[in-house]
Amino acid sequence: MAGIFKAYDIRGLYPQEIDENAVHKVGYAFAHYLGKPHIVVGHDMRDSSPALNAAFSEGVQAANVDVTDIGMATTPMLYTAIIDGHFDGGAMITASHLPAQYNGIKLCREKAIPLSGDDGLPEVEALYRDTDSLPAGGTGQHQSLSFLPRYLKKLLPFVEGDEPLRVVIDAGNGMGGLDTPHLLEHLPHIDAVRMYFEPDGDFPHHVPNPAEPENTAELQERVVTEKASLGFAFDGDCDRCGFVDETGTRVPADLVVAVLAEHFLKQTPGATILYDLRASRAVPERIRELGGNPVKTRVGHSFIKRKMREVDAVFAGELSGHYYYKEMGFIDSGILSIISMLNLLAWKKTPLSQLVHPLETYAQSGEINIHVRDASRLFEALEATYQDGHQEHLDGLSVEYPDWWFNLRESNTEPLVRLVMEADDERTLERQRTRILNLIDPYKVDVT
Repeated sequence: MAGIFKAYDIRGLYPQEIDENAVHKVGYAFAHYLGKPHIVVGHDMRDSSPALNAAFSEGVQAANVDVTDIGMATTPMLYTAIIDGHFDGGAMITASHLPAQYNGIKLCREKAIPLSGDDGLPEVEALYRDTDSLPAGGTGQHQSLSFLPRYLKKLLPFVEGDEPLRVVIDAGNGMGGLDTPHLLEHLPHIDAVRMYFEPDGDFPHHVPNPAEPENTAELQERVVTEKASLGFAFDGDCDRCGFVDETGTRVPADLVVAVLAEHFLKQTPGATILYDLRASRAVPERIRELGGNPVKTRVGHSFIKRKMREVDAVFAGELSGHYYYKEMGFIDSGILSIISMLNLLAWKKTPLSQLVHPLETYAQSGEINIHVRDASRLFEALEATYQDGHQEHLDGLSVEYPDWWFNLRESNTEPLVRLVMEADDERTLERQRTRILNLIDPYKVDVT
């Protein structure tokens, strides 16, 4: 079962890479790492999740730690249970947006502070590898808890206004189909067209990953045919959300940060808002224009949540479609992203496309994924080539010029590098993209 410990979580193919025995050992190791008496667990709708949830809980109990099981849940619901229930930590059995044959675990300590590859996961992995045989017995107790009513009670105060809106929501047969129907019962002014709300771990319609355009194609069509004001798409565990405007056009996740910034800066003038370093220059420009304090951060939920706490940011977002909220305990939440956008549109009474269009002032490359060898030498070569630009190493290599910039970083989840570029115009972007891809070409690896 080697290789299941990743940069932000634990995951692998089930049962080839991750199975009940491995997850039992992870539960035991995690409980020993925390060294505290009580954790909470939840799981998603994948076919293997209930069995892995039980195995994890048994491992925790074998370490003499108590378990409260909230059953099938979204990841934001699990985070909220940790915070509101004052648990010492928690675990979510999920593989998020990955295809059906995968599963995994997201681990947190108190206050839903995530474990990651540079904070906690290596220690858990070391304990996991030191556990030769499966521990059994123990004095840890197990109890079940229905947390959904309490979670909804936490969400409803965020709803503002009662502007009638027609929306299309694609839950992708993921966990968004669990809590969203209950929320909609309390929003009679929202006319919601529902797509794939039945949780189904086989994902019969599409993989629940709104970051990939092919997974939102049907949603985009439905928004137009239903004459809806906007569309939403969740990922598998409902901690991410993708947006489609009333014309059926996908809204880039970085520009969503700039759009929603107006809502949060209206509530808290001058507040700090985080954006990841791949975002368009239009994002910090808009935040400053609104009187806010934009702060750039590296990619990844564990880093963003830590930085939010450090600078007391009210809101944050990244290119993957994760949006983070101080008022919910610095957690990422797909369903709160829906609420926030509905609040903004009710207040502005302006179509989403018209809020986004003024931000589309730069030419962008999108994320270009490239398999390479000798990544360290590639980065050295680029640093030397672009030494006349302003260089940063917050996450990989960022180089800025007055009329264009790029970021190249190694993926935390896959064996490749990710390139993002932006320029003042398409001609500059194409010229610089051709140049940098030619520089990368000698380091490329053919994986076909």
